[in-house]
Amino acid sequence: MLASNVDPLFRPFRLKSLELKNRIVMAPMTRYFSPEGVPGPDVAAYYRRRAEADVGLILSEGTVVERPASRNDARVPFFHGEAALAGWKRVIDEVQAAGGKMGPQLWHTGSTINATTDWVPASPVESPSGLLAPGTPRGVAMSEEDIADTVAAFGRAAAHAKRLGFDTAEIHGAHGFLIDQFFWKGTNLREDRYGGATLKERSRFAAEVVRAMRAAVGPDFPLILRVSQWKQQDYRVRLAETPEAMADWLAPLVEAGVDLLHCSQRRFWEPEFPELDGADGLNFAGWAKKLTGAATLSVGSVGLEGDFMGAFAGEGSKLASLDNLLRRMEREEFDLIAVGRALLDDPRWVAKVRVGDLASLRGFNPASLGALT
Repeated sequence: MLASNVDPLFRPFRLKSLELKNRIVMAPMTRYFSPEGVPGPDVAAYYRRRAEADVGLILSEGTVVERPASRNDARVPFFHGEAALAGWKRVIDEVQAAGGKMGPQLWHTGSTINATTDWVPASPVESPSGLLAPGTPRGVAMSEEDIADTVAAFGRAAAHAKRLGFDTAEIHGAHGFLIDQFFWKGTNLREDRYGGATLKERSRFAAEVVRAMRAAVGPDFPLILRVSQWKQQDYRVRLAETPEAMADWLAPLVEAGVDLLHCSQRRFWEPEFPELDGADGLNFAGWAKKLTGAATLSVGSVGLEGDFMGAFAGEGSKLASLDNLLRRMEREEFDLIAVGRALLDDPRWVAKVRVGDLASLRGFNPASLGALT
């Protein structure tokens, strides 16, 4: 495995009160190891190991806000309630003691189905229009009261994150979960102020979530928003077919209080608009940065040949060169890069890259999904 000079990955980065020693982020990855919604000492140790091995910023697995049906698995952690928050306090204390920085990813799964379990919440699942996907009913459409309560729940979760000592917080607005179901015209058929013919109109719910969180944490606490074009319900979906549509989508969210856009792609090296700037053109995070002026975080199969969807089918992935990533980092196409499966399989991935020990890096083994290594 060959790579160029890795210095672009190890430059410091600062965003408001967040100071990072390098540009590498641990991507949020759902792990299902929090029985009754409470993260235990094993979860804290799992994140601490990555902090000890030089990860610049850790983003937690999705952790849900206080709504009756906000999760789609009984082992997904809460970010509310005394027991769960005590567990997260242990996590952030251990990460920071190891020299790391961390933020929780705040989540509502909407009407999505978790194919790995038969568990269903006691309350009906909720979404903008009672749809799992276009033309596929599931659960109930949210009332305006439900929406207001959900917005408030995100605000409370942000306040908890700051109070517990986290360094930032991320909103999960991607991959076909609740916030993304509001963005997607196929699942948002509402005729009130939370619907609309344009992506900008359908972004109202997300903007209200952002504003509630910003009000809860003040001006200096960085807020991250994860967004994606693709959905787990349909990998081919694109919310924004043009740069103009992307600006209409993302710029109002930055204006509402987002500091960093976490732009999720299945493969980070793919250009977002190849018809405009060619095969080596800007990726999603590159275009988001260009259009909004906000800092951006890219993600998608870093250091691996196969994209992450194969992991759900039990597929491994071989190593890939880091040259494309380093070239994009050198030209400052985006500010940070998130690493997922490679860090899941090898907690010391960042430390090895930092010293040039690329020969000892290994590919992704799907067996690593079954334990908190």
